[in-house]
Amino acid sequence: MTMFDALTDEQETFVAPPVGVRRLLATGDPSLRTHLATFGPLPAVDGLGGVDGVTAALEEAGLAGRGGAAFPTWRKVASAAESGRAAIVVANGSEGEPMSAKDATLLHQSPHLVLDGLLLVAGVLRASEAHLVTTDGQLAPLQRAIAERADARGVRVRTTEDRFVSGEASAVANAIERGRAIPRDHVVRLSIAGIAGRPTLVLNVETLAHIAVIVRFGAAWFRSVGTADDPGTRLLTVAVDGTRRVVEAAGGTSLRRALEATGVAVESVRAVLVGGYHGAWATGEALDAPISAAGLAPFGAAPGAGILIVLSRGHCGVVRAAEIAHYLAGQSAGQCGPCANGLPEIAEVMGRLARRDRDASLPRQLRELGGLVIGRGACHHPDGTTRMVMSALEAFEHDVHAHARGLCQEVA
Repeated sequence: MTMFDALTDEQETFVAPPVGVRRLLATGDPSLRTHLATFGPLPAVDGLGGVDGVTAALEEAGLAGRGGAAFPTWRKVASAAESGRAAIVVANGSEGEPMSAKDATLLHQSPHLVLDGLLLVAGVLRASEAHLVTTDGQLAPLQRAIAERADARGVRVRTTEDRFVSGEASAVANAIERGRAIPRDHVVRLSIAGIAGRPTLVLNVETLAHIAVIVRFGAAWFRSVGTADDPGTRLLTVAVDGTRRVVEAAGGTSLRRALEATGVAVESVRAVLVGGYHGAWATGEALDAPISAAGLAPFGAAPGAGILIVLSRGHCGVVRAAEIAHYLAGQSAGQCGPCANGLPEIAEVMGRLARRDRDASLPRQLRELGGLVIGRGACHHPDGTTRMVMSALEAFEHDVHAHARGLCQEVA
């Protein structure tokens, strides 16, 4: 099975045993009754100290966003409150990354934690609207959850197209306002002027679920697992051989332990694409690194949205990176030159390298193209795609040289 096959095939998703702790996935039953029995009621907004009280708790907890950018959550909430105008709050469960399953798993298993977080933030900000954006596959469990509780009837659920760029925050805002899930080319932050020109706060559904437990049990409880620089837990999707597996792991868990927890035979792993298709390749020596910004930085990687894509031994890193680059080039919103022209060119040159075109200048051409693309796009799609390709040239240097000589080590 090639990477392209895996993009279109039905993929099995299961929740692996927890690595050390289970929090967001503690219930095993999506009903409101089980949710309340497990977590208790959501605290009243009036008793939380307003925006200042909630942001102080989130800052003390050290919660970073789980959508990929890892921006401190308290700062995003505070920024949306600064204007003094009624904000719009959006739960982002669109999960455009094709190898990710953690948001879908959360919405199926713990929808009430997500709704709790959304309603809590909307209440604290005195928001005029609360939206939840997801894909068609998650619509039914969300509708069932909303029907169980009167306080959630005002949440506006919208499905969006299942495309890679549709999960970007401004694309989500665009889908709500204009019906098209494409990133906006703008310099004003959403927290200042988003939907209908109003302050708009877009938070990943996992981030909102963490907020829901932090306001219940406190920052110290949140930090009672994980590490000082990566507190709490995070949901991870491990993608291997076309199968996606989700695990809840304590902060600081190593790549090796996360893979083992989902049944991956680590000795069969050649490399891991950390952070999904916009991530970076980590080879064998990085497997003992913790899945945190600080732990992965020496390898040029970051946790991103918690996606770990396994490349097994006997498979060629250049071929896999070329397949992904081709897919990403086709996911462009077509709004700017780096996406519309740069990414197809990068994919074409990467494809030539994968096909063992005996042109020793191909790696240099890729680096030159990357330099022309980085930092010049309307959104981060060109940057992320280029980062993955540049990482592949470094991580699979042996494969690159072999392909330049017309050889390939792939045996499967």
